[in-house]
Amino acid sequence: MGASSDVPALRRGLAVLRLLAGRPGPMSAAAVARELGLPRSTTYHLLAELAAAGFATHFPEERRYGLGVAAFELGSAYLRHDPLERLARPLLRRLVDQLGRTAHLGVLHGAESLYVVREQPRQPTTIVSDVGVRLPAHLTASGRALLAHLPAAQVRALFPGVSSFVDRTGRGPADLPALRRLLTAERRRGWAVEDGYVTAGFASVAAPAFDHGGRPIAAVTVTFRHVCDAPGGECGGTWPELAAEARRAADELTARLR
Repeated sequence: MGASSDVPALRRGLAVLRLLAGRPGPMSAAAVARELGLPRSTTYHLLAELAAAGFATHFPEERRYGLGVAAFELGSAYLRHDPLERLARPLLRRLVDQLGRTAHLGVLHGAESLYVVREQPRQPTTIVSDVGVRLPAHLTASGRALLAHLPAAQVRALFPGVSSFVDRTGRGPADLPALRRLLTAERRRGWAVEDGYVTAGFASVAAPAFDHGGRPIAAVTVTFRHVCDAPGGECGGTWPELAAEARRAADELTARLR
């Protein structure tokens, strides 16, 4: 009976931590109670317990509470365990075994795509997108799969002018209006495609994975040989079968992250 009665208190304590973590500065107990719909007495008790355990810090002069050092330590331990890579790697390995193509996990690093995991088939091909490599996000399928789900203002901040649009092969969006048209189409379709934008003779499809808040956090990419001879790289291929498998892996990664 005692154990089961502790569960609601634990949930409330976690709700308090999430609230404190999502605010730019400390909060008063009254504000916490109001935001979470909790009685003030319960809120004070939860904050006192969290502070005693180091997960919250009380600022007596301000009569406010913020995150404590234990929360920082917990977050640091989470990062040390490389959770995103650990959760994604078996999904990419299964994708490679199924398709016989190279698969990547990419994240946004400013206006660039950063590759954090790569899995290859038994007979790999040499491609530029290795672990640790950063490429212009507007050219890569993984980058645009994530950019497509960012607010328009954030995309504009990442690509403020024509000089932001690096060119590698003469293909791909060269300005913000062209990028926005691509992102709109790819967001509607559910996956992104690049055909020779990064390296001539190779194409990729990518689908986004989302964190518990619905924010795009990483993209699953499948890369393969394909020669596009059309002017401007407009070959018209979207490879829906490959994209469907990439999207299935990305959806499973989303479920694992949540």
